[in-house]
Amino acid sequence: MNHTRENDDVRDGLGRRAFLRRAGLIAGASAVLPLLGAAGYPLASAAGSAAHPAAPGDDPDQLFQSGEFAAAGRGYARLLRDDPGDAHAAGQLGYIALLSNRFARAEHYLSEAHGLAPDDTNIKRRLADCFVRQDMFARAVPLLPPAPAAQAAQLAEMNGRPYELHGAQATRVPFLDIDPLPQVKASVNGRTPGTFVLDTGAMGLTLTTDAAEEAGLSAVSSMTANINGRAVTTFLGVAPSLRLGEIELRNVPVSWTDGSIMAFPNGVVTAGTIGTALFYHFLTTIDYQGRALVLRRKTSAQQRAFRAEAARAALRPQPLWLAGDHLPCTLGKLNDYGPRMVVMDTGGISNGLNTTAANAERAGITIDWDHPILVNGGTTTIYPIAPDRISIGDAVGRHLPGSAGPTPWEGQTGFDLIGNFTHEFFKPFAVTFDYVGMNLFIG
Repeated sequence: MNHTRENDDVRDGLGRRAFLRRAGLIAGASAVLPLLGAAGYPLASAAGSAAHPAAPGDDPDQLFQSGEFAAAGRGYARLLRDDPGDAHAAGQLGYIALLSNRFARAEHYLSEAHGLAPDDTNIKRRLADCFVRQDMFARAVPLLPPAPAAQAAQLAEMNGRPYELHGAQATRVPFLDIDPLPQVKASVNGRTPGTFVLDTGAMGLTLTTDAAEEAGLSAVSSMTANINGRAVTTFLGVAPSLRLGEIELRNVPVSWTDGSIMAFPNGVVTAGTIGTALFYHFLTTIDYQGRALVLRRKTSAQQRAFRAEAARAALRPQPLWLAGDHLPCTLGKLNDYGPRMVVMDTGGISNGLNTTAANAERAGITIDWDHPILVNGGTTTIYPIAPDRISIGDAVGRHLPGSAGPTPWEGQTGFDLIGNFTHEFFKPFAVTFDYVGMNLFIG
């Protein structure tokens, strides 16, 4: 199971979240109700996820669904010129801009759409996301739904600027281990450093209940959801301090869940998870090959220095979009199928790819129908796969273990995805997320 030789050992196919749910545990914010969570976004249609996407033609909705955002944007602009009261067209123009962190344009069109359709939940969520990504929490609060009020209460609790940076211009935090997921040491509220998992599929900073108590955190609010037949309460608060290497962040949104610890199949127990909402505050490199997390401030000097490094290493930038409230996306291929939109939720233990059965069949990937795997408390069935080749730009993985079956990501983005590239794919590489230039570098 690597990127240079074949290996037919597909293990048990259980990803991190599937394992934890089967064990009755919860892992990170993405397993509960995250801040500005994806529940506010529309689910993809059955046709979009199970049937081959229709040819986009000139319909901007079809172009958007297929990931042709530039062409879709031109179509929505035409619709809006013809009908200035078209809230859907304005909202989609705003969302396309938000996908690329073009905040002024996103705010302009999403505000216009909100004025035209003030009760549209998706438009309000996306406008709130626009403000949250810029740490303008006070502007996001009025846009959040009255239920659950917990999210608004957490944002409103901020005293001072969220994610306020102190310390070095850049820091390198060594991995403690790379499996089952990358782990680093971090300190919350000045307390003894604990072990934290890195996962781009997690929202931001999440803790175990024990770690939250050790850090002396108090809940601002809470919300309860039914997960796998069990009522799970998530507490939300604000961590005064989070230290990673030589960098300290202050006023960090945090969540923790009652009665659960983040346990992994090999017995690793962590204090929490660090996810994309923290990563997008930096020029972030998850260096699997060099076994370290590298955080650079998003200054012009840091950007120039990194781009010079990338040029010397002949790394070709790939496009980067940030979908929903925390899911990084790019273009990828399954065998020769693509390039099409893929998501990068790196938290899949022992997996390199998760995709639907329909996409696997389109890509010519053999599905092991004889060995079904029950996940999500026995409510979902997935099947092992080991595709010949999957790739993002010049980065290639061969015969990596994966799964085919129902996936949640399309319901969180609003457009078609051909799969999720996850942990085993990235292990030979250093992966840099540039949320200023909206480029991805893998090498």
